Amino acid sequence: MAKKRLTKSNNSVFAGVLGGIADYFNWDPTLVRVLYVIISFFSSGFPGILVYLVLMLVMPDAPKKDTGQGSKNKRPRKDVTDTSSSDDDWSDY
Repeated sequence: MAKKRLTKSNNSVFAGVLGGIADYFNWDPTLVRVLYVIISFFSSGFPGILVYLVLMLVMPDAPKKDTGQGSKNKRPRKDVTDTSSSDDDWSDY
């Protein structure tokens, strides 16, 4: 059985630290992010920012998943539809 490693997440908002923690414990990433903000707010913010920066530097990156699209965050292009129609003709004005 392979041992699970704590790594940054590919599902990241800023650096992937909180997403990586959520992946490690099989929790919802949004819940972890909200809890982190609440805890940081009630601890005057500074310790939470310091802990995040340290984890950002210490945690290794997650292995990249191949999406088959060639680029990391490339989304498929949407088809452009023809917007010209007879009822949208503003050339009369």
